[in-house]
Amino acid sequence: MNTQPDHSSAEAKSPAQALIIPVTPFQQNCTLLWCTETNKAVVVDPGGDVLEILNAIRQAGVSVEQIWITHGHIDHVGGAADLRDELKVPIVGPHLADKFLLDHVVEGGRRFGMTNVRDFAPDRWLSEGDEVHLGKLSFKILHCPGHSPGSVVFFNDAMRFALVGDVLFNGSVGRTDLPGGDHATLIRSIEEKLLPLGDDVAFICGHGPGSNIGQERATNPFLNGLA
Repeated sequence: MNTQPDHSSAEAKSPAQALIIPVTPFQQNCTLLWCTETNKAVVVDPGGDVLEILNAIRQAGVSVEQIWITHGHIDHVGGAADLRDELKVPIVGPHLADKFLLDHVVEGGRRFGMTNVRDFAPDRWLSEGDEVHLGKLSFKILHCPGHSPGSVVFFNDAMRFALVGDVLFNGSVGRTDLPGGDHATLIRSIEEKLLPLGDDVAFICGHGPGSNIGQERATNPFLNGLA
């Protein structure tokens, strides 16, 4: 799994590539992810700056077929409705428990000074154990509440790779002081759903640099009792 566009022969052999597009004042990691065999792509968490996302898609030369949402917070969904209109593709996710957030995207944007956002409903809600597909690749859905009630993680076992949204970060975990958040629930989600995936699993998170499960198990203060 490569997270930088590169056209070398080694890169071409990777099953997937990802390009991170920091969007919104929160510098949220909107991710353009594609299957290198089919050139089919998804946009994960288009929080805003839709023109920048569209430009990245054009530069990558990929065909976006879906929009995936990890959870309903404004910095992850603010551009979803507009991007769906531009690309004419379905929105997939998050879990139904985040419906109350997607029903109030405009209100959430107003609180954080984000305009030109719209309330929306996805074309498909996701649940624990569901699968989604990207070209020749399959991702299993893990429902990981705590940061928000409907947060989901997309996990590809073959690549040992996950998109974790704001559930887990490099050296931290998602905040739980927003509506529907609960710290104990978040830690339980990480301990019961993410850590068992294995130390070799790398992930892209919603903000900042990615990491892997082993590094976070060993050094993350929220997971080893030091926070």
